[in-house]
Amino acid sequence: MFDGLKDKLDTFRSDVEESAEDADPEAEPDGEAETDSADDADTADETDAPDEADADSPGRLQRAKAFATGKVVLEEEDLEDPLWNLEMALLESDVEMGVAEAILDQIRSNLIGETKSQMASTGDLVEDALRDALLEVISVGQFDFDERIAQAEKPVTIVFTGVNGVGKTTTIAKLARYLEERGYSTVLANGDTYRAGANEQIREHAEALDKRLITHEQGGDPAAVVYDGVEYAEANDVDVVLGDTAGRLHTSSDLMAQLEKIDRVVDPDLTLFVDEAVAGQDAVERAQQFDEAAEIDGAVLTKADADSQGGAAISVAYVTGKPVLFLGTGQGYDDLERFDPEALVDDLLGA
Repeated sequence: MFDGLKDKLDTFRSDVEESAEDADPEAEPDGEAETDSADDADTADETDAPDEADADSPGRLQRAKAFATGKVVLEEEDLEDPLWNLEMALLESDVEMGVAEAILDQIRSNLIGETKSQMASTGDLVEDALRDALLEVISVGQFDFDERIAQAEKPVTIVFTGVNGVGKTTTIAKLARYLEERGYSTVLANGDTYRAGANEQIREHAEALDKRLITHEQGGDPAAVVYDGVEYAEANDVDVVLGDTAGRLHTSSDLMAQLEKIDRVVDPDLTLFVDEAVAGQDAVERAQQFDEAAEIDGAVLTKADADSQGGAAISVAYVTGKPVLFLGTGQGYDDLERFDPEALVDDLLGA
């Protein structure tokens, strides 16, 4: 998962190490090379007063002084080319541009002027800076989903939204299994009354999982279906209502109005946006648009196991301010993983 992005981050680490090694801390400041090496008097004069080139090169002086005390300083010149290459690599991995810039800014802040022992590894220093920068953008808005469910008044109502064909209904089934394994009972409510065959699709999942399904006829009121699901849960001591909705584009005013009505009538505890990790920047843009049109509380990214780039996983939380909560990693009901920013960053950096 995200192997392409892993390789690019590792390349950045190697590039900085190479750039830092190429920078000679004992090199003479610019201009001294022009000094007549055969003229000892001139050389002596230069030792009596600071070289003008030295005065114009505070970075070189800092590097030389640090080297004399057993340390090495990373300067902006060491990072210029590696950071440019990293920016291009992040954009190629479908990381949203603003997110890529935030990562680069954080790395600059963490590394430029940083001193390290000559015995220390530049790679370790770079890895720490990368870890901090990635966590800064990936962890935005994170909350403990399990704790939220445990502490919420029952029944908890969760509504799922997103575009067609991204695995929304299957994600609902996976979350039903996930919650069952943690001791919670669930009921499924099919608010997708727009699409022909939607009832049959979700019914197959409900029967496979032995879950109660609340449905209405095609063309019915989605808000009424989810509301009936809540009433059933209240009457039967069911812990969680999982409400499906029709796949839609944020530009579909009628379908977005349905979401707004569900919000008014049902007042769900959580609204989760579902999209494919492999959709990259398209998924990021859609998450932002859905959040603006009908506020979401978090995201689930499906097909993460097939995504080598990782752009959506890196970008969604930072762009929307709402966390990625789960990753879909296969077709089975158990193929749903809690999104753990620290574990993801460790994996990306090979820790």
